[in-house]
This record gives sequence, C-alpha cells and structure tokens, in this order.
Amino acid sequence: MAKNKTVFVCQNCGAESPKWMGKCYACGEWNTFVEEVAITGKNKDKRLSLTFGKEKQKPVPVSSVFVDDVPRIDTRIEELNRVLGGGLVPGSLVLLGGEPGIGKSTLVLQMAMKLDTRKILYVSGEESPQQIKLRADRLSDVNGDHCLLVGETSLEQTVNHIEHEDPGLVIIDSIQTMERETLESAPGSVSQIRECTASILKVAKEKNIPVLLIGHINKEGNLAGPKVLEHIVDVVLQFEGDRHYMYRILRAVKNRFGSTSEIGIFEMLGDGLREVSNPSEMLLAHHEEEMSGIAIAAALEGIRPFMIEVQALASTAAYGTPQRSSTGFDLRRLNMLLAVLEKRAGFKLAAKDVFLNIAGGLKVSDPAIDLAVVASVLSSNTDLTVPREICLTGEVGLSGEIRPVTRIEQRVSEAEKLGFKSIIVPKYNRGVSFENFDIKVVQAAKIEEAFRFLFS
Repeated sequence: MAKNKTVFVCQNCGAESPKWMGKCYACGEWNTFVEEVAITGKNKDKRLSLTFGKEKQKPVPVSSVFVDDVPRIDTRIEELNRVLGGGLVPGSLVLLGGEPGIGKSTLVLQMAMKLDTRKILYVSGEESPQQIKLRADRLSDVNGDHCLLVGETSLEQTVNHIEHEDPGLVIIDSIQTMERETLESAPGSVSQIRECTASILKVAKEKNIPVLLIGHINKEGNLAGPKVLEHIVDVVLQFEGDRHYMYRILRAVKNRFGSTSEIGIFEMLGDGLREVSNPSEMLLAHHEEEMSGIAIAAALEGIRPFMIEVQALASTAAYGTPQRSSTGFDLRRLNMLLAVLEKRAGFKLAAKDVFLNIAGGLKVSDPAIDLAVVASVLSSNTDLTVPREICLTGEVGLSGEIRPVTRIEQRVSEAEKLGFKSIIVPKYNRGVSFENFDIKVVQAAKIEEAFRFLFS
C-alpha cells in the first residue's frame, strides 16, 4: 500500500527536508520551505520515463544512426522563426518566459491566429475564453475557427483534450497554473510544475506535437519554479523589455534545435506586436541640428548588427559628491571607462556628474559600444558635437587601447547600408579587409587617435 508522508520542499530550488527550515540548505534562500504531501511506497504513482516506446533500445554506433530532416513549422512570424532557428520542431517543448504585462500571451495568441494551417489547442488557466476572444478580435481579422480555446487548470483534463482533439499545436498559458490531481500541493509549487511539465513532455514526444508553455518570472528575473523545468524543455525563450517603452526583444536562452545567438525585435502597438525588420532605424533619433553628448555605436545582439544612439550628460556636481547614473548600460563598466578617460586621456571628470542613457529603452551588454560611450561623455564634457555621419565600434581596455571586436565586417556593412560616411574601428582586428566597402573605415589603436579624428 502507498502511504503519505509530509515533507517540506524549497520553492526556489526544490530541495526537500523532513522538517521546516528558515533558510534553505541548498540555495541559501530564506522562508522558501512549504509543506507538501509526498507519496511513497512500492505502489506509488510511477514517475515518468523519458524512454518513449514499448521496446527497449539497444546501443548503436553513431555512424549508423539515421537522421531524418524534420520539416519545421512556420509560425508566420519571421522574428519568432529567426529565434527558434527556422520554426517550431514537431514534438518539441518550448518555454516562453517574461515579466507580467510584457506581451507573452499577446505573442502566442498572435501566432495562433496567423497559423491557420493547423488545428491549435489554446489551454488557458489564467483567462476565460471570453477574455481571450476579446484580445483575439483586437489583434487579428482572421476567422479563428482553427484555434480551439479552453479554460482549464487540470493536467488530466488537458491531456484528455489533447487526446480527443488531436491538435497540431498546443499552447498552455501558463505552466504555473496547471495542477495534477494526484499531488496535494498547490498549483505553482515545485512538485506541481515538475510533474506537469514531465507529463506534457511525454504527450508531446509520443504524439509528435509541439507544445508552447508560458512561464512566469520571479522577483529576481528568473523563470519561476525549479531549475529542472529549464532542463526538461527543448527551448527556453526570454521576452524582454520595459513596459514603459514600445520595444520588446525575444532571445533564446536555450535551444536544442538552433543557435542561442539570434534575437527577435518587436514593437508593442494597440493592435498587437509588430515585427521590426530594421532595428537600427527605430533606435536612431533624427535631430534637426547636431547636439553634444550623442554618439552612434555599431552594436551586436547575438549575430544581428544594428546602430544604437548613446546619450551622455556631464555637468558640474551640485552637491559635492558626483553622481553616476546609467540606463541600459552596466554602471560598473561606466565607472571603469570614466577612470580610463581620467587616467589615460587626461580629462578631469572626478568632480562631474555623469549620466548615460541608451536610447530606445534597450539594455546593451556588447563591449563594443565602449568607444561610443567614452566619445559621448567627452562630447558632453567639452560641448563638442560628434558628427552624425560617423559611428564607432570598439572595446576600451584599462590602458586606453581599443581592443578588437567580433563580426567587424557585419558592423561595417550595417553602417554602410544606413548611410554613414565613416566608422571608427579597432586597428588590430586580424584578418579583416575593408577594401570592398564604400564607407570610410578609420582604424584606431588608442582612444586618443579616435578623439583626434572626431574633434579635430
């Protein structure tokens, strides 16, 4: 006979303890242990096995494994196809995470309405079918007979719907609302998320149906639930952006079927998400007159180059202690670059307030925008303008040298396509020839050389 046993499970990492603990011994978080009922014994409900099929498999050599070219499913959204690596793979499990209100449900519903060649089962545990219908009417003019809506939180009922309808795509919004009836823990707990995801994975692999899961984000910015959730799924997508800005970035954190270096860019409008095919034009402001403190950087997100506008303001500290503020750029790296400017280039910024902003609400981690950051700060400090037809790319080292950056040809090509006349690049990018470009390429080894070209 199976018997019930009470255990305490950490809601952050999934660690178990026979008694309540204030601090988790595994992850160090406080007040995360919740009492749950675990079923033990020889006749307990069997855990899922990832070996699908009734016959046992025999080890075979790698050379004799037959690889079938599986056709991908076109989502009808090019930016989503780009991040997925060409489309959805049949039988795959895709997890889409993001902050509340960022547009996760809008993105998947927009895809469901456009993908009218397949029967789609949309399982919502957060909204009623009437609420989803109101959003669908606002997003699309498609009839929508191919998309079936059901408000359900029971895992068993969801599996029954999949068995009965036999859809070509399943969307579950969200995995934190699903619950398995054999478990007595609350929906969203570690046990429920782990068991529900494993059960859905088994159905997806056996029926060769792609499943798209929506996941919540906790206060630390990570996907809520146990870390095993990200290990079970095939693809983990992160939907990022500031709710106060229009632009959203979709990036792949994990992808078993493609690259994790691609990103998709969307613009949030009143009638849904619009794909942004040329992000450089949306990130560059068009001023009637040139102003100081602005420099254009040739940045790279994944393998996608685009131009961004870096804005800086340097002014005399009003209260004695200078302020350092950065939006969209690492503040510690800004402090390092300011120290390099003062030590290596001789510009006195210790008594100045410095504010830095990446236009468009983006968060950029590409070190190649270092040169544009120091150029914008110097431009604001000296009140000299950086010509609008010049862009910059390069990582700045502690000795003031401009270090090589990756994919320099793509950055130069993007600058040439957008009509820039000159671009400043690192001098020691090995094995690169700029003879085929019409744009003027200025190679600089030190930041002094770059400043001399900009402000001479």
